[in-house]
Amino acid sequence: MFEQSSTRISAATYGAVVAIPAHNEADTIRRCLAALAMQRDESGCPVRAGAFEILIYANNCSDSTVEVVRHFACCIPHPIIVIEAQLPPSQLSAGAARKTAMDLAAARLAERGAADGVILTTDADSCVAPTWFSTTMRELSGGVDCVAGYIDAEPLELVGLGPAFLARGRLEDAYLRLIAEIDARCDPRRHDPWPNHRVASGASLAVVLKAYLAIGGLPLRAVGEDAALTAALDRGGFKVRHSMAVSVTTSCRLDGRAQGGAADTMRLRHAMPDAPCDDDLEPALQATRRAIYRGRLRRLLDEQRYRARQVQDIPAQQPPRPGATFDEAWQQLCRDNPVLRRGGSLRPSDLPRQIAVATMVLRHLRLPLSATTVVPADMSRRERWLEPAA
Repeated sequence: MFEQSSTRISAATYGAVVAIPAHNEADTIRRCLAALAMQRDESGCPVRAGAFEILIYANNCSDSTVEVVRHFACCIPHPIIVIEAQLPPSQLSAGAARKTAMDLAAARLAERGAADGVILTTDADSCVAPTWFSTTMRELSGGVDCVAGYIDAEPLELVGLGPAFLARGRLEDAYLRLIAEIDARCDPRRHDPWPNHRVASGASLAVVLKAYLAIGGLPLRAVGEDAALTAALDRGGFKVRHSMAVSVTTSCRLDGRAQGGAADTMRLRHAMPDAPCDDDLEPALQATRRAIYRGRLRRLLDEQRYRARQVQDIPAQQPPRPGATFDEAWQQLCRDNPVLRRGGSLRPSDLPRQIAVATMVLRHLRLPLSATTVVPADMSRRERWLEPAA
């Protein structure tokens, strides 16, 4: 099934592999590889030749993707591995291709005994920033297990989609930044300090080999495998950093390779400027409420103390069982308390008002902390077991 070829492989042990799934990407993969060839550190010095290995998983290509990679490889200062595969239609998906690419990268690292190895991944139609590799490795050296980079749209392609699409994107970006800061202030995490973001995209992910193997590798999803990876790591107790310093520019094309992927979403929004936003964008007050209680629960679990206050008239309301993970405790809390469940979806026409509300919320959150604990007025008694005892 697999056909492997290599370009300029030496006997050196490479502790990092960049896994790139590619399906008919002859027109875009040059730019992707060129960006990897130009990597430098934050002082401007080029990263050493062979600092990482590039693994191209060329799946079901009917164009010249493989030939382009092999021809272009002579210009790249890092080893390139090309693995070709022809899969049946039932197994074709962007998520499955990325999983295979990352699993192959993990296997190469494991075979070398690279216990501290790192698997990075990006897309064949994306261009990583010049310091992408060095800033990713710097973030990992701080003790985190995974780094999710920030995704920018290719500027010329984005502007070419028209003023309505651009205006929508600016509104969504502005609101996402506000919600990200609300999250960071209400539910702070030492390994992922503000400024950060809420993106988990396969265009820029890096995970240490030990953590990747511990969760069984990339979850198999047709789409959304990138967010599933960071969620699985978080549930497993691993640390995910959403870094603003690590960035990548990705294509805004409307003719994507994956059914149900980003291109389909952009095509819908291009045709319908007020089409619903992503599901994780919820009204500002609900997002704030959830962030406050998520942060409070996390602190209580971290401190290994529960200040449970049994409510006799609601016997079904119970504090988390001892030893519960944060995710288990949070899911239980949301099941028991409908007011803490995710809010309804938004449309771009809703965002100006929500931006105003989020701005008002942040104006208060940025004030110095008060000694008084405040509970939202609409929170019923059944949620107040989460309140620390006075």
